[in-house]
Amino acid sequence: MTEKQGNRPGLIRAVPVRHPGRWVAAAVIVVLAAMLVNNIVTNTAYNWAEQWKYFLSPPVLNGVRNTIWLTLVAMVGGVLFGIVLALMRLSPNPLMRGASWLYLWVFRGTPLYTQLLIWGNIGALFPKLGLGIPFGPEFVTAQTNALYSAAMAAALGLVLNEAAYMAEIIRAGILSVDPGQNEASQALGMTRMQTMRRVVLPQAMRVIVPPTGNEAISMLKNTSLVAAVPYLELTFTAQTIYASTYQVIPMLVMVCIWYLILSSLMMVGQYYLERHYARGSQQSRMGLRARMSRIGGAP
Repeated sequence: MTEKQGNRPGLIRAVPVRHPGRWVAAAVIVVLAAMLVNNIVTNTAYNWAEQWKYFLSPPVLNGVRNTIWLTLVAMVGGVLFGIVLALMRLSPNPLMRGASWLYLWVFRGTPLYTQLLIWGNIGALFPKLGLGIPFGPEFVTAQTNALYSAAMAAALGLVLNEAAYMAEIIRAGILSVDPGQNEASQALGMTRMQTMRRVVLPQAMRVIVPPTGNEAISMLKNTSLVAAVPYLELTFTAQTIYASTYQVIPMLVMVCIWYLILSSLMMVGQYYLERHYARGSQQSRMGLRARMSRIGGAP
């Protein structure tokens, strides 16, 4: 709307656009939040006293410790093995490429829970483990169940599954680096492994770190699946408690609170790690913006 001043149009009086849908959505959210808070406060099924009773109990803290241990082992092992698989996928050797592709096809194409069930019952498939000449005599043999613990089965299953996903993340990060970096390194006389370790991977970290952080948080929650082995992590510990106390909901809510605490701490670490590796690209973008502004402001 304009106001005329003499023969000239006046200032435009802008009328803000109204969004009634936003107000309706906000009202619905407020009502639902109030209902949720009311349910949490008034519903006796939560039994907050029972939750607090077990929240810091030795069995639960042991389950938390086992969950953290499994997450660390699975991610470290998955990243290291994933690097090997990614390099195999990028290898000019067709046999190595094929072996890596077959591994990814198997471990990404089958459920993690099913894989853990297999690793937990591996003694039925291989009753004995031996060391000797392939297709020949064995020098040392031992019962699988005597050497193979539930912790080993859980860690092995998580590592092998995570490596398949980390391989694709690392491969994508390597492919994001300008091919000219490889050519320049080779011109300087660096080997392929030196180029990968000193030039390509440090630059690829900016692309690799964000999805790896998400994978770590997912792994924290996926450790609950090792009940298939079985192994006493946080969720399985809660199951053993409510099997005797019959306090199912309080124990499950307590487990959710623990997972929220641990995942929140991991999110904070992920944020600072991403900011560290993105520092170079942010500075380059700021420098480019400053140079462009100087060019634009030049006479």
